[in-house]
Amino acid sequence: MARPFDLVIFDCDGVLVDSETISASTLADNLNRIGFRVDLDYVNEYYLGRSFSVIEADYLRRTRRPLPQEFADAWYHDLFAAFRRDLKPIAGVADVLRRLSIPKCVASSSASARLALSLEVTGLASLCGAHIFNATMVSRGKPAPDLFLHCAERMGAAPARTLVVEDSVSGIAAAVAAGMTAWGFVGGSHFAGGRDTAPLQHAGAARIFASMIEFGLE
Repeated sequence: MARPFDLVIFDCDGVLVDSETISASTLADNLNRIGFRVDLDYVNEYYLGRSFSVIEADYLRRTRRPLPQEFADAWYHDLFAAFRRDLKPIAGVADVLRRLSIPKCVASSSASARLALSLEVTGLASLCGAHIFNATMVSRGKPAPDLFLHCAERMGAAPARTLVVEDSVSGIAAAVAAGMTAWGFVGGSHFAGGRDTAPLQHAGAARIFASMIEFGLE
């Protein structure tokens, strides 16, 4: 049987590593510390799966002043400490990466330092290899298709023959806009407690799955 895809692109946060709950809580804490009132629901709705520039733009829109220059350093200090202490890989994802017989890569909205740390502390760096891409490599982040198209071009795969595994609406939308097949993964801790997965389907996810045991291309 012919294989359905020539490339699999994995998002990192919430797909490879169970980071979104940690990220959202430390981000909300740091934003509230500077007087920008947000809760976890707001962070998850507006910032999940998107680059830091989205936070900067939202802060400017709501306060009419730029985000303090020292904010990013303060947040990343707390976030990286929490990652080193608490970050775990998504259950079963190491086995998926090991057994995948077609080319794969990682495409994340996270900054390169955060991405590298996430893969290092969870033991996934060696399984992901050198094909790791982030939003600084393109002019527009998710939900624009630029990052995924960049990945496909660099990996020598046609968009129509590319599968993207994502956990956020913006990521699913970016994959669909790129002409790729998108699967929504909802096994991260940020989906615990019955969080609605319908927005992923509405964004164009062809499949929703909650365990890496269910991952298969047959």
